[in-house]
Amino acid sequence: MEAFLNFIAVLTGWVWGPPMLILLVGGGLFFTFILKFFQFRYFGYILKQTAGSIFKKPEGEGTVTPFQAVTAALASTVGASNIIGVPAAIVFGGPGAIFWMWIIALVGMGSKFAETVLGVAYREQNEEGEWVGGPMYYIRKGLKCKWLAVFFSFGLMIELVPSVMVQSNSVAASASEAFGLSPMISGIIVAILVSLVVFGGIQRIGRVTEKLVPFMSMLYVGGALIIIFANISQVPAAFASIFTYAFTPHAAIGGAAGAALSTVVRWGVARGVYSNEAGMGTAPIAHSAAVTDHPVRQGFWGIFEVIFDTLVICTITALVILTTGTWVSEAGAANPNPSGLPAAAFGDMFGPAGGFIVTFSLLAFVVSTIIVVTFYGEKQAEFLFGAGFGKVMKVVYIISIVIGAVGGATFLWQFLDILLALIIVPNMIAIILLNKDVVRLTEEFFSSEKYYLKDIGKADSSHKN
Repeated sequence: MEAFLNFIAVLTGWVWGPPMLILLVGGGLFFTFILKFFQFRYFGYILKQTAGSIFKKPEGEGTVTPFQAVTAALASTVGASNIIGVPAAIVFGGPGAIFWMWIIALVGMGSKFAETVLGVAYREQNEEGEWVGGPMYYIRKGLKCKWLAVFFSFGLMIELVPSVMVQSNSVAASASEAFGLSPMISGIIVAILVSLVVFGGIQRIGRVTEKLVPFMSMLYVGGALIIIFANISQVPAAFASIFTYAFTPHAAIGGAAGAALSTVVRWGVARGVYSNEAGMGTAPIAHSAAVTDHPVRQGFWGIFEVIFDTLVICTITALVILTTGTWVSEAGAANPNPSGLPAAAFGDMFGPAGGFIVTFSLLAFVVSTIIVVTFYGEKQAEFLFGAGFGKVMKVVYIISIVIGAVGGATFLWQFLDILLALIIVPNMIAIILLNKDVVRLTEEFFSSEKYYLKDIGKADSSHKN
């Protein structure tokens, strides 16, 4: 068994090296080019249609509002990776890794937009009248490849079991350290909270996430901004180090891996990919439930998701670490622990309350993630075996929360990354093969008097983009 687990570990390390990064980054670049860099050309318009229309009543069909859909998707992506992963990228790759994180976010907007558009374009109503969609639907209906759709759906349904366990375990560990709660009690509390939300369906999930995500984000971002403003004189130097060391490797910190340029790029690219989940196929499941009058309009919310997750929260975390100098002072030991850097920075500014802010933010981020991935798993079970089995899988995920909290079935965690890779590959293949649908729908939106031209007040059909 040990030899097998070692093999899985080596295989996972290889898959999540160049192969997966080439697939995800290459896919993002592909859509950026074929859509003629639209995320840059229409950047202001996209922000107006998303952040600028949060309080507007949406038009069209759907189950939840576009904002509820994006907060549900953000609940899955905004999490521990933003608070812990960014310091790891800085410690092991140097400040320049943040530059490459930004680049991959800008490129990843292309694939996140594409999968969101396809999710809405190929969605359908389930037995309960809710709008459902995602890779399994556009693979089956768009590619007309049922076996691949089943492969994706079954793979994601299974992958989410150890995923829930890992998230639950991190909650239990944080609660034990911060509040002295036993893992079993933490697991039961989280299981009850998640049950109250997920058994209410996507509408209740949407109502919870539209309040929870802004609250937990403002709590963390607010505290981080206070730290940054307190060290405002260091901000120019922080940005200078990001741009300087993006191409000129920084010396390794306290025994960390050597910061060759390839290391800088790898850490930055990997953090960008893992943070916003562009191309992974999970976000379209949430976005497909949104009320919208056109798939492209909801696709804009996919882009907003990347902006908020990576360009805002990850950048703010980076500035906290760089302006306070904790990445040097706290990481000076031979075996630095990057996960403790945000808590150290907050602790220096706010005292014991600082550690509480970071811990509470992590708890809120992870609980919200469990809520949404449980919904994702339910939708896979529903796609494969019907709505009834979806409810059965919800119970399985709830039980997994308690098992994971106490550290049970830890051997399953070894398979987490390799299972995730097995669902990313069919999703990326699908959106690339269905690129003509994405281009057609995008051109339709931007040339139609019903959508873009109406929004900007130009009814002249001869208007050129």
